[in-house]
Amino acid sequence: MIPGDRPRSTSPNWRGGGGAAPPPPPGPETKIEPSLARIAALMDILGSPQNNYPSIHVAGTNGKTSVARMIDALLTRMHHRVGRTTSPHLQLATERISIDGAPVSPRTYVDTYRDIEPYVRMVDEQSEAAGGPKMSKFEVTTAMAFAAFADAPVDVAVVEVGLGGRWDATNVVTGQVAVITPIGIDHTGYLGETLTEIAGEKAGIIKKARGDDLVPRDTVAVIAQQEPEAMDVLLRQTVEADAAVAREGSEFAVARRAVAVGGQQLDLQGLGGVYTDIFLPLHGEHQAHNAVVALAAVEAFFGAGPQKQLDVDAVREAFASVVNPGRLERVRNAPTVFLDAAHNPHGAKALAAALADEFDFRKLVGVVSVMADKDVAGLIEALEPVFDEIVVTHNGSPRAMDVEDLANIAVARFGDERVVTAETLPDAIETAIAIAEEVGEPGEAVSGAGVVVTGSVVTAGAARSLFGKEPA
Repeated sequence: MIPGDRPRSTSPNWRGGGGAAPPPPPGPETKIEPSLARIAALMDILGSPQNNYPSIHVAGTNGKTSVARMIDALLTRMHHRVGRTTSPHLQLATERISIDGAPVSPRTYVDTYRDIEPYVRMVDEQSEAAGGPKMSKFEVTTAMAFAAFADAPVDVAVVEVGLGGRWDATNVVTGQVAVITPIGIDHTGYLGETLTEIAGEKAGIIKKARGDDLVPRDTVAVIAQQEPEAMDVLLRQTVEADAAVAREGSEFAVARRAVAVGGQQLDLQGLGGVYTDIFLPLHGEHQAHNAVVALAAVEAFFGAGPQKQLDVDAVREAFASVVNPGRLERVRNAPTVFLDAAHNPHGAKALAAALADEFDFRKLVGVVSVMADKDVAGLIEALEPVFDEIVVTHNGSPRAMDVEDLANIAVARFGDERVVTAETLPDAIETAIAIAEEVGEPGEAVSGAGVVVTGSVVTAGAARSLFGKEPA
C-alpha cells in the first residue's frame, strides 16, 4: 500500500492543499491486466509530465536496477539532475522514486500521491464503467514518479520497466535511449514460454523518436549480450523503430576485468573509446557487463562516438560511487553475511559464479526464500554447487513458497543432510550464522565462513532491514 497517504485536491501543476483520509490503496502489483489504457489516460489528464524531460528506458530480465543505478551515477557526474524509478523496492516504497541519487522523502512521496489521487479516481471510474479494472499499485506509483520528476524538475529520467515492456506502465515514455539487459526465462505466465516471446515483449520499449521534440534525435537501442534468438527479435524491432543500435560485443565491450579488494578493476570499450582504470565497488562478472551497458547508454544519450568521448575522470568517479543495495551486499563480518536479490535461475547463476570466482570460503551457508511463482527448482539447482548447506525459510510475503514445499525441492537437489528449515527469516539467519560458526573452534574468531541470504528481492530487503541498513 502507499504508506501514510492522505489525498488532496489540486490542479495538475503538482501543488495542493489539505485533505482527508485516503481511500483503500490501489490493487496489488501482482494483479496485472496488460494494457496501457489506464496509465495513458492518467498521463493525458495530468498534462503528460513524462514528456517534460528526456528518458533512458531500461528493460530486460536481470540487471535492470543495477544498470539504472549506474546510469544515474554517470549522468549525475555529468552535471545532470536525475530522476530514477526502479521496482520492486527492497525496504520502503519511497526507494522507487529517486531524485538526486536518493529516495524521495516520505513527505514528497505522500504529497505526490495526494496530488494525483483525484485523477486516479477519475480514471478508475472511467475504466470500471467500461468493464475494466481500477489502476494497479504499480501504475499509480509509475504516475507518481513521472509527476515528481516534472515537479523537481529533473534534466533526465532513468526509467526501469516493471514487467516485460510492451504494455508495462512505464512504456508511456519514449526513451531517447532504450536499454535491454540480458533476457532470460521469467514471468512466463505474462510474457510467454520462450526467449523469443519474452524478447518480443521487452523489445516493445524500442520505439520511434517522438515527432514533437524541438531537437529531433533518433532512438538508440543499447543491447546487452543476448542469446541469438532474443537478439534476432530485438534487432528486428530496431529496424521497425528506425533506431540506431549499439550491441555489447560489437560496438562496446568489457576490455579487461580483474578482481580487486572491495570490487573489481575494469577497462571498458565504450562507443567513444576505451575508458581505463575503472574501479567498480561491486562483485561479480555480471556487474562488469552491467557497467559497460550503462556506459554505452550514457554515451548514446550524449551522442558520444569515435570522435566524442565522455570525460574519463567523471566516468571513473561515477562508477567508484555506485551503491547497489541487495546485490551481493556485505552486511556483516565474522562470519561474512551477504544479501543478494537473485530471484530466478539466470540471476542465481550469476550469483553462484561471483561467489565461486571471487571468494574462498571454507564454509558457505545459504538462506533462501523464494516466491512460489518462480522457477524454484532451477534457482536451487544454480545455487547448489556453491552452498555447503542451505536454510530454507519464509520471507513473510503471501507470495512466498511454503517452507515445507521449498524444503522438499531443496532436499531433491542438496540431499537431506544439507537442508535445514526455519519458519521465519530472522530464525533462518540466526541458524545459518550458527552453522557457519561451526567452522572454527569454540570461542575462536570465525574466518573463512559465510552466509548468503537470497532467493527474492523481498528476502533481501527484509534481511537488509533486520541488519539495520537504511533504504538507499
